[in-house]
Formats: sequence, structure tokens, C-alpha cells
Amino acid sequence: MAKIKEKIEPVTTKIRLALHADGGDIKLVDVEDDGTVKVQPVGEYTGCAMSQYTLKIGIDRLFTKDVHEVKVVESV
Repeated sequence: MAKIKEKIEPVTTKIRLALHADGGDIKLVDVEDDGTVKVQPVGEYTGCAMSQYTLKIGIDRLFTKDVHEVKVVESV
């Protein structure tokens, strides 16, 4: 798991910078051994109507594309 966490740090930074442009952010909560990444929406992203779309189309896609060990991203 530590190895996966190291690999996702640069991806997390890239995602956070993009979300900051709209006043949002994410907090990395957990990375599980089965490849599940859990993130918590922060700021404007918390109540955004498009947050689930952003999670699936943007965040999930970037994590799974850039870090092959990541299987799914969940919002908690």
C-alpha cells in the first residue's frame, strides 16, 4: 500500500491544483490494498452538483490511468 500511496501523490497534486481553480479541493483519506482510493471533497467541491461527475470522469479516470494499481476512487 505504501508503494501505491507514493505513486498517487503526484496525481493527487495535479487533481488538487485543477480543483483549486474552482474553489474546491480533495483530501486523500485512504488507499486500500485492493486498489480503492478514498477521497473527501473539500471547499466548493463539497456541495457542488457536479461533484459526482467530477469524481467519476475526472478524478477516477486520472488515478486509474496514471496508477495502474488503483481500481476505483470513492468519495467519503
